[in-house]
Formats: sequence, structure tokens, C-alpha cells
Amino acid sequence: MDKALKAGHRSALEYSFTSNFIWRKVYKLSAALLFDRLIVMSDPENPSFIFPAGADPVDDVVRALHEYCRGRGKPLIFNTVVNEDRDRLEAAFPGKFRFTSERGVYDYYYEAERMISLSGKKLSSKRNHINRFMMNHPDWSYEKITRENIGDAKKMNLEWCLQAGCREDESLFEESCAVEQAFDHFFELGLTGGLLRAGGRVVAFSMGEPLNEDTYVIHVEKAFYELQGAYQMINQLFARENCQGYRYINREDDAGDEGLRKAKLSYDPAFLLEKSSAELIAPL
Repeated sequence: MDKALKAGHRSALEYSFTSNFIWRKVYKLSAALLFDRLIVMSDPENPSFIFPAGADPVDDVVRALHEYCRGRGKPLIFNTVVNEDRDRLEAAFPGKFRFTSERGVYDYYYEAERMISLSGKKLSSKRNHINRFMMNHPDWSYEKITRENIGDAKKMNLEWCLQAGCREDESLFEESCAVEQAFDHFFELGLTGGLLRAGGRVVAFSMGEPLNEDTYVIHVEKAFYELQGAYQMINQLFARENCQGYRYINREDDAGDEGLRKAKLSYDPAFLLEKSSAELIAPL
């Protein structure tokens, strides 16, 4: 899968092996190689596909997927199409697909240096929150996640989930399942993580990995809401420790959650990576 992913643009979170792996149970994902392109399908009962990653022309793989879906009485739907691939699909099959913008799955891209320095007037509130955290918790410490302390971070995540209401909120429960997969396979996936302590207790953690040559992707970030500045603190510390030398940080999407959208926009993103769904509406 990595070989096929690297042959494509890999700009969106869906083109990360880790992202597909940790969410595979929630979205019922399966994967295959076809014409040297990576096919990732969601839910075989009502299939949709990430636009196939790879470097070769799209015509043959699109026709093959159309035949696959038609044989099951289902429409051909791509659930992740960045603008670059939208143009390629339209050029190969003019007027055959209906494209629908999917705002809830746009990726948030930030300039890495700004996330490290938090410079500028627009991010002054973030610096203020961090100063408040440091004032309230002078014994704070930051650690890289290792085999020795990963259990502490996992315990904090479970506590966070109970406080947030994961048992009652289906979307939070599904997210907690994905995070648990990231913890259970953290070292095999080659993830890097960091945790923040206050009073010896883990109060925040983050984990991510390089997405491509110039972008680092943050897969998971959690902090206790009641501790002012904990989120801002882990955000900056993790970026400082892991994102030096990268141009951008991809902090993934907001899943259509208004609170999360507000929080991500407050960090003044450099741009949002647009994505659309594409449904075949005319015979090929």
C-alpha cells in the first residue's frame, strides 16, 4: 500500500496508510491493487472508493470499478476526490460524474513554522493560553511517547473518552476505536507521539507521522478540557519536537463538527484542502 500511495500525490489524510488502518473497522475498509493503483473501498454493502492512488492514467481502473459496482447493482461513487483528481476524472470522462463538495472532510493545512512559533497577532490568544497553563502548572513536563510510558497516555485517553461521553455519542465512540487502534499498533505503524504531564499526570497527548516530503500529519490530539491551555500546549510542543523542516502540518478534517471547525479555524490555516464526492451519472 505504501508503494502505491507514494506514487500518488498523498496530499489528503485518506492517502495515509495509518489513517486507513486505524479507521478500517469503523468504515469497513478493504484494499486491493488494480493496474498498479491502490483501491480502498468502504462498506461492501454500499461501496464507495477513495480516488485510486497511483501515477498511471485513471481510465482503466475507473472502468473496472464501474463494472464491479454495476455487477452488484450499485452506483460508482468516489468518496474522496481532491481538485487535482477531479480535473483528471472530468478530462477522462467529460460530463459522466456529478461532483459534490464535502466541506466536512476538507483537510486543514497550517504553516509548520507558525505552529511552532505561534507568532503574529492572530495567534496571540494561543500564546496567552499556554502562558496560563505554565503559570498554573509550573511542574509541567513533555515526554516523547515510548514503550515505557505509552500505557499512561492510553489510560488518559480512556479517561478523556468517559468524560466526553463516548458511550452515548456514536461518532466519539467510533473515534475512540480508531485511537485505540493507533495505540495498539503505535510502534508497528511507525508513529511518533508526545505527552504532556502536570503534577505527574498525563493531561494531553498527540501523535502523527510524515504524510509526504513537505507535510507532517497529526492523526490524534487529546487534552483535558478543564485544564486551560492544555490543548494549545501539546499542539505547540509536539510541532516543535516533530515538525521542524516541514513546510506544512496537516491537522486532518473537522468531520462537520462545528466546535472542532471553530477550533481549527482559530489557528489561521494556510489553506483548506478541498475534497468532493463523485458519482457516476451517465454510462461510460
